[in-house]
Amino acid sequence: MNFPWWGYVILAGLSWGCYVPLVFYGGSELGGKSNARLTAILCVGIAYFVIAVIFPLCLFISGQEEWPSWSTTGLVFSCFAGVAGAVGAICVIFASKSAMATGLEMKKDNPAFDPATFRMLIAPLIFGIAPVINTLISSIWDPKPGNPLNFDIKSPSWKMWVGILLIGSGVFLVLRSKEEAEEAARKKHATKPATVAVVPPPPSATS
Repeated sequence: MNFPWWGYVILAGLSWGCYVPLVFYGGSELGGKSNARLTAILCVGIAYFVIAVIFPLCLFISGQEEWPSWSTTGLVFSCFAGVAGAVGAICVIFASKSAMATGLEMKKDNPAFDPATFRMLIAPLIFGIAPVINTLISSIWDPKPGNPLNFDIKSPSWKMWVGILLIGSGVFLVLRSKEEAEEAARKKHATKPATVAVVPPPPSATS
């Protein structure tokens, strides 16, 4: 398939961008409790198995793709990548659970606060931290065929460092917007006029 690399990047961004809102809503529809979150993880695992296991096997068995050359190092580090992806998926699910619980606790003191606000915060924070870590690891880890523990410091250009600083600024702004949303909801609740019950006067006594 003649598909440009940036096309796959866009598709990956669209997929991961939809991931957190879908998990957030799916877990809440399943009950929002710990057992529901485990069910959400199970559903994610089934999807991974179908897409990441069955689909590649069908391509190899049908001959559309050649079988790769197997190596212990390649298999081990590929499994490490799978573990990192699975742990990340699990952490996203439990982050949504913990964030919703925190939002509900905040709503007790501030009834105007919407716990679903956290749905907009989780993904920007995760995907803001991830590229920074990726850049730092890639700048010092330079594995070679048969030598996975080869390290060679490669300093990115100044534009890359500026991009990292901008990402950090984005994370800060996301957290700041969360605080401002909480403060606005708190002020809205505080300025809401109290409802005064009107008691009709007692009927006048007749002589």
